[in-house]
Amino acid sequence: MFHVTIYENIQKEYTGFQTEGHAGYAEEGTDIVCAAASVLVINTINAIDLYTRDVASVMTEPEEGFIACHLPEPVSTEAQLLLKTMVLGLSEMAHDENYAQYIDLSFEEV
Repeated sequence: MFHVTIYENIQKEYTGFQTEGHAGYAEEGTDIVCAAASVLVINTINAIDLYTRDVASVMTEPEEGFIACHLPEPVSTEAQLLLKTMVLGLSEMAHDENYAQYIDLSFEEV
């Protein structure tokens, strides 16, 4: 299962996220759930880097499906919007009856 933890501060603003595991929907290379979630996550990191002044701390372990992205506070409005967009996409996947068993989305206050 693909686990995603979204980190948020006391004001419910997103400050980062972490992913672990692989969806297991299909074999490696043909897993559309893993591919879709990966695109959302990686595109968000790239967009924060390219379109905001926020400096994200990113760690990855591709074999384990591990990606950690943390942003120093205060997180810009632009980065918040990008993170909200990622969460929207992941939430839609996590609540879709066809994919819910392959993706777990949780929120943690930091």
